[in-house]
Amino acid sequence: MSLAPRLDIRQSQSLVMTPQLQQAIKLLTLSNLEIEAFIADEVERNPLLEAPATDEVVRPERVERDAPAGADELVAGTAPAEDRALDLDYATESHQQDSVSDGGAALDGALGLTGGGGGAMGAEAPDLDTLSEGEVSLGEHLAAQAAVAVGGADAFIAAHLIDQIDEAGYLTVATAEIAARLGVEAERVEAVLAIVQTFDPTGVGARDLGECLAIQAREADRYDPCMARLLDHLDLLARGDLGRLKRICGVDDEDMADMIRELRGYDPKPGCRYGGEAMQAVVPDLFVARTRNGWGIELNVATLPRVLVNRRYYHELSHGPQDKASKAWLNDCLASANWLIKALDQRQRTIIRVATEIVKQQEAFFLHGVAHLKPLTLAKVAEAIEMHESTVSRVTSNKYLSCARGLFELKYFFTSAIQAADGGDAVSAEAVKSAIRALIAGEGAKILSDDTLVELLQAKGFDIARRTVAKYREAMGIGSSVQRRRARALAG
Repeated sequence: MSLAPRLDIRQSQSLVMTPQLQQAIKLLTLSNLEIEAFIADEVERNPLLEAPATDEVVRPERVERDAPAGADELVAGTAPAEDRALDLDYATESHQQDSVSDGGAALDGALGLTGGGGGAMGAEAPDLDTLSEGEVSLGEHLAAQAAVAVGGADAFIAAHLIDQIDEAGYLTVATAEIAARLGVEAERVEAVLAIVQTFDPTGVGARDLGECLAIQAREADRYDPCMARLLDHLDLLARGDLGRLKRICGVDDEDMADMIRELRGYDPKPGCRYGGEAMQAVVPDLFVARTRNGWGIELNVATLPRVLVNRRYYHELSHGPQDKASKAWLNDCLASANWLIKALDQRQRTIIRVATEIVKQQEAFFLHGVAHLKPLTLAKVAEAIEMHESTVSRVTSNKYLSCARGLFELKYFFTSAIQAADGGDAVSAEAVKSAIRALIAGEGAKILSDDTLVELLQAKGFDIARRTVAKYREAMGIGSSVQRRRARALAG
């Protein structure tokens, strides 16, 4: 074997991620509102791009293709522009399944402590500047009261305490720690905190739920020794141990029920009445409607921004005096603008194509409801439309579909399968959750245990284990049979 140096030529193939291709892939994962922000940045960066301000409604064309371009044609750039799918396969790529899970506090549920707010809008459009100026945060509301109630050196302590109060209205730092930070006595901090706890809203500045409810009970002149002992043993109330509570408080059934009703009228999170960001409504990216000829699927053009290439401006610049560097920069701007237009157009076509297949696979859901939702995977949709699974994953991320049955995330239609008890077709996990929710909602005076739920579900044709029922029940935020029985006893 020769050890002398030599020069060899080797030929190999590799998939190269160009900046334009990375941009096109990124566009797939963005919602219409995120696309709008992205285009605004591109328009600011590229002088050849402009976003026309027009009220014209443009209907997207229905996409029907029998022979979509393959991955090889896409990478090579030889496929027709209108048929190039933003579909890539990478061995090192990972796909994240987004999901939403909600949880609740057992104590708040036991007490029935809930809060909410609402508002009404007039017939005329509101002045956004006025609304922005009129909204007062919790910190500002407390600081305004502290300016009147606290003076001198204590005003600095009060300001520091207010800074440590979270959005719910609770003090998140111990008074001893605050005293050490400010170099004052802990008793002085406690005295200023007592003043802060008299501010509106009632209950603000508390260090735990018991203290928050105690402040509100004092305000309502209901803080007697029995109520004090009840607030000291809220854990027993959460567990529904009413017998022990009655012995500790020294009251009968009627007095205990009266105290519990009093607690339900208090606000466990008084700070939530002020400040905080307004909840943003989910804007659908797609509309699905039943038509005479089948299903109509359209993009939400109201939120889909438009962008054009200013050819006239390019002509003026290209025919003006310019050096080699400026000419190259201008050509780069034109190429980038043209690529963005094509990428946005292909993004729309790809989304329509994936959504069409989802509606085709889940037609029974759109016709009859969640009980008829079928098991579906990303791979099955990808195989049907001859794209890669990663493309379908990107298209269905952060996208919402509006139909006659409501607003759903595209990920909602991809669920695992539960085998049928009679050996028939498998059913969707969401259909099983819907059946569990319906059984618990109609359980009546007799609380259904998980074992009973299994028997009832098997009678409906669902072959499901008890641990699966418990998992689905917890995922829906529904308590166990013991918790539901205690909550009913407290409500009674």
